[in-house]
Amino acid sequence: MDTIEALRTRRSIRQYIDKEVPKELLETMVDCGRLAATARNEQPWEFIVVTDKILKQKIAEATDHGKFIKDAGACIVVVCKDTKYYLEDGSAATQNILVAGRALGLGTCWVAGDKKPYCDNILRILNVPPGYKLTSLIAVGYPASTPNPPKRPLNEVLHWNGF
Repeated sequence: MDTIEALRTRRSIRQYIDKEVPKELLETMVDCGRLAATARNEQPWEFIVVTDKILKQKIAEATDHGKFIKDAGACIVVVCKDTKYYLEDGSAATQNILVAGRALGLGTCWVAGDKKPYCDNILRILNVPPGYKLTSLIAVGYPASTPNPPKRPLNEVLHWNGF
């Protein structure tokens, strides 16, 4: 699948079939994340791939809107050093991972991290050292279904030379 097609067809997947995601695909996704745009080339990110069922369950239980993480084949956790642009950098890495997952035939869903009340708990669960912020949790797996919510059309969101 080419990049434009992956971008146009990426959706948030919250239901997965019970099938293991190969390590090589998860590595490819994280590799795409580490190649994201980054302010001042700081590359503040670290990526934790969680495939252990008990850890996925603990992460899912800690979240408010990520209970489906327990059913995903994996959860990619994006944490960033607490730098000036950690949120922008971590978000760019997350988006790359989402699109890479789609291109590889996987389903993903971005679960918010930054500023959520469960951040410290998840960092503790994963033994993340001090000085890092939770940017995102990404559920990854083989889709059980693919929703197709409407997207605003280009002519409603595109403005030329001003709003």
